[in-house]
Amino acid sequence: MTVLGVRALNRATLARQLLLDHADVPVLDAVAHLCGLQAQEPQEPFVGLWSRLRAFDPAVLSDLLIGRGVVRTHLMRRTVHLVTAGDALAWRARHDVMLRQRVLGVYRRELAGVDLDELADAGRAVMADGEPRSMTELARMLAGRWPAPGPRALGEMLMAVLPVTQLPPRGLWRTRAGVRNRLLSSWLEREIDPPAPEGSDPVGETLVRRYLAAFGPAAAADLRAWCGLAGLPAAVAAIREELVTFRDERGRELLDLPGAPRPDPDTPAPVRFLPAFDNAILGYHDRGRIIDDAHRGLSVAGARVVLVDGRVTATWSAEDGTVIVAPLRRLSRADRTAVAEQGRELASFLSDGDSHRVRIAASPH
Repeated sequence: MTVLGVRALNRATLARQLLLDHADVPVLDAVAHLCGLQAQEPQEPFVGLWSRLRAFDPAVLSDLLIGRGVVRTHLMRRTVHLVTAGDALAWRARHDVMLRQRVLGVYRRELAGVDLDELADAGRAVMADGEPRSMTELARMLAGRWPAPGPRALGEMLMAVLPVTQLPPRGLWRTRAGVRNRLLSSWLEREIDPPAPEGSDPVGETLVRRYLAAFGPAAAADLRAWCGLAGLPAAVAAIREELVTFRDERGRELLDLPGAPRPDPDTPAPVRFLPAFDNAILGYHDRGRIIDDAHRGLSVAGARVVLVDGRVTATWSAEDGTVIVAPLRRLSRADRTAVAEQGRELASFLSDGDSHRVRIAASPH
């Protein structure tokens, strides 16, 4: 079986994640291809798409949110993702058990004795009027019936048992707004797809294919780390004949789609600025293909990172129109030049062309 080294996996990831070349595809198609973008920080998907698409216009993404082509909802790993409306409707029921279990993992004691199906029915009845509500407002409306858990635990579970979406203006370009929820089916005027019959998992099989298209080659553990779902080994087994397999240098089996891009490991990789919580990093259990173990904590702490030669090499922030880069290792002169050039482009994007300022801190010794 062919062994794929770290650099080969890196280049495959960059190609699948649209980070090797700026893609000339519509914004909606990019969101679909990427299986959504993690979006608990509402402005971060804009940078994520700017880094991936040629001539990205943030107004297009805002218009898609307003026009209900994309939605913000809790999905993979119980984190807020920006996904296409079609994927939200198709995937939500398959994520229901995982969403409930993750809340119970935090609030099991507080929620002891609460019938979650009854809670879902009560929440759905309240939300049926189509009025946008915050999590806290909804929890307070049901606290009389379930006083014991307290508003936080009750609210978190309501967000898990109810298929809801966070409405604009939250998530619009350069807009600050609190979370206001509506039922997904009410907002999109379409019912979410029902769970599959017992013994079948068409959504799971679709998720395997879609994940590999955007993240492969990858191990089964990577797939689970990305979505948080249990029960996917059966979905993998069901489509295994469609897949090709490799090994990584640790001997793990890697799954992939036969026709998916696996560029030459020596393919040049341009500098790319990634937003906080980008799935190019978080979408794996073994993130060694893109980030050193010494820096792995950055990816879950919300650091924005810079890829140099395809690997996390610096962090970045923006302040008063200036993009500030903090290297994690020594940068060559050519690397500093390339980082500065891309940083100026980012500063211009973030400021609507008002600033091209970038500052690169001294490299660590």
